[in-house]
Order: sequence, then C-alpha cells, then structure tokens
Amino acid sequence: MERPVVFDSYWRFAAERLRVYFNRLARPAGPWTDDPILRSYRFTNTYRAADRVSQYLMREVQYRDDRSQAPAELFFRTILFKLFNRIETWELVERELGPVSWQAADLDAMVSVLDGALRRGAAVYSAAYIMPSPKLGAASKHGNHLKLLAAMMDDGLSSRVERASSLAAVYELLKPWPGLGSFLAFQYAIDLNYSSLLDFEEASFVVAGPGALDGIAKCFSSTGGLDAETVIHMMVDEQESHFARLGLAFPGLFGRRLQPIDCQNLFCEISKYSRVAHPEVSGSNGRTRIKQSYAGEGPLHQPLFPPRWNLTVPDYSAVSYAPRQGALL
Repeated sequence: MERPVVFDSYWRFAAERLRVYFNRLARPAGPWTDDPILRSYRFTNTYRAADRVSQYLMREVQYRDDRSQAPAELFFRTILFKLFNRIETWELVERELGPVSWQAADLDAMVSVLDGALRRGAAVYSAAYIMPSPKLGAASKHGNHLKLLAAMMDDGLSSRVERASSLAAVYELLKPWPGLGSFLAFQYAIDLNYSSLLDFEEASFVVAGPGALDGIAKCFSSTGGLDAETVIHMMVDEQESHFARLGLAFPGLFGRRLQPIDCQNLFCEISKYSRVAHPEVSGSNGRTRIKQSYAGEGPLHQPLFPPRWNLTVPDYSAVSYAPRQGALL
C-alpha cells in the first residue's frame, strides 16, 4: 500500500532533479531550482548515467579515443576506476604512472602512489559506497583491492564477462568475489554495461541496495508481499501514469525512460530527501539526517552516453526545460 506523502514526492523528486540537471547544462551559473532541500543537499541525478562519476567513467575511462577497446582492457580500467570510484584517484594514478592499461599495469607502483596520497592526507576512496576490504594479505585496503583486481584478471574474469548471456549472468560472475556482495556486483555490472564490452538492456535486471530498501519502506506502508525488485520494476512500468497523475512534465533523459537502475537509485534518494521533507515517516535504517551538503561544481561537460542507446543529445548550451511546476514541499 502506497504512503502517498512520500510516494508522490518520489515522482516529484525525479522530475525536479532531472530539471536541475538540464538547467545546469543550460545555465552553468545557476540558480537551478527553487526547492530548498535540493538547493541545500547533495543528491544523485535522476538518471544514474548522468551523474558526474558515471559521465567521467564513460568519457575518460571507457570511450576516450586513445583507450583500447579490447575486452580485457575495458574490464580492467572499469573495475579499477570503480573500486575507488573517485576521479581524483584515477587522475593521480595516471599523472604518476601514465595511462592506465592492463598490459602495462604495475600494481605495486599503484600501491606506492596511493600510499603516498594517504600520507599526504588525501582520500583515495569515494564516500558514495561502503567498500569492504577483501582479506588478501596486503597491508592496506587499497593494496587488497588491487590484489583483488589482479586475481580477477589472472582468472580470466574479463573473458567470461564478455561471453555472459545476460546482465544477471554478469552479476552472478561478479558477486562471489571477496568484498563485493550483491550491491556492488550489481553496480559494477551496470558500469561494465556502459562500455562496448557488453550490450544488455538495463531493463532486464535490478538488485535493490540498502538505501533503496529504506526508500521503499518509506514509500509503501506495505508492498503486499512483493519483493523489492518487483516493486522497482512496477515503478518502471507505471512511471508515465504517475507523472501524468501529478501533472509533472518528464521528458526523460533525451527521450529515455527511467530504467530499473534509475528507479532503484531514486528510492535511495527519496530515502534521504524524506529525512528533511517528511521527517515523521521512518524507514528501515533509522537515519534522520542528510550528511552531504550541496555546492555546484561548475559547468557540466557535454553529456556522453553509450552509443547503442541512440540518444540525440543537443549541445548542452542549447538545452532547455519546461517551466518549473511547483516545489516538492
């Protein structure tokens, strides 16, 4: 059973956060929204592929013209980037050691570079995900993660991923590796699927993470026995009717509908948003505050998405969006 106060905010958040994204493309200086919560706190984009880190992954790690598109190289670069999920870490490694490639990789040298960063007080991991350290005998968390990646490569995982029959099969190949588990295995499957290594529809598979489970608990007083993944697919199927019901203009991502990964992420974001907008509604994790404040990070790059999506992306300086239709509160 839906809890309308939060359930409707889910759709309003999706529309307004997408509007913020398009407004940032059109007007780098802002302001981009009148919503006080969106102006005060950091939230991911309505579409995961439009997020800053996902865009960097595609633009600089996967599709850059001078990067090899060989399956092993795509796999190695993608997983290396995502293990840390931090642009500054990738750029530090390339600045110190040169272009990243599996054929030329010196993982011991990478460990030394990251050791030095930590001694200087720099962060090497993003705060977006909790990254458990696999216990592989290294002295540091990052050393263990690089050992994990080396083990994946030596085991021929990239070839098995390339031959996988579905996105779910990619997930099953990744899930057993130490330190990953269900949530990260799914996220990495989606990241690999952005590249030319894979060619699966995002609509085919989803795994609900902890934040999504909390968002579902806030949007629904009861799901009637439906599991979280079924609820997410239901949101995908019914999106147009709910945007219409609420009078919300939602053009999609240059025409692309919300996919299960996006609806999963939106549950994570409404979990956070409702801590301020609807503090009377409790979820499953007991959190009551939003930790990260928002500060615009300057102009966005021209958006890049997997070519097989066939999106027509205009020059970002020409992008416009429908007038605002009211605050979420």
